[in-house]
Amino acid sequence: MNTHPKHWLDFLKTNGLNGLEIEIPESKDLSELGASFKIMNEKESIDEMLNFYPSIIVKHQNYIPIGNCCVGSGDPYFINSDDGPNGKLYRVYHDEVIDETYDKDSAISVVLIKYEDILKFKV
Repeated sequence: MNTHPKHWLDFLKTNGLNGLEIEIPESKDLSELGASFKIMNEKESIDEMLNFYPSIIVKHQNYIPIGNCCVGSGDPYFINSDDGPNGKLYRVYHDEVIDETYDKDSAISVVLIKYEDILKFKV
């Protein structure tokens, strides 16, 4: 199963990001919460997409899980394949996405305008 855009997989490989931790300070996070997550490899991402919420629901809007929270909130991080190369980095609040009727405005926030900016925040 290959559901990941080639540009994302190339970005991971080129920059050796699989399994790395990312720490984005509140001042750089557009949602102003700050972010601490571990980059998933493709296998982990597919497992997340098929077996865990909120990924099971938001995958239908082309959100692809790319990071697991490191601080315990359980809110995963996503790209959206509709955005194309260097699209946004999103946080999806797991407690807001219970079924397909979730409110996108309260359930999904933009963390970075360009996912490539995570390179600035490698731990």
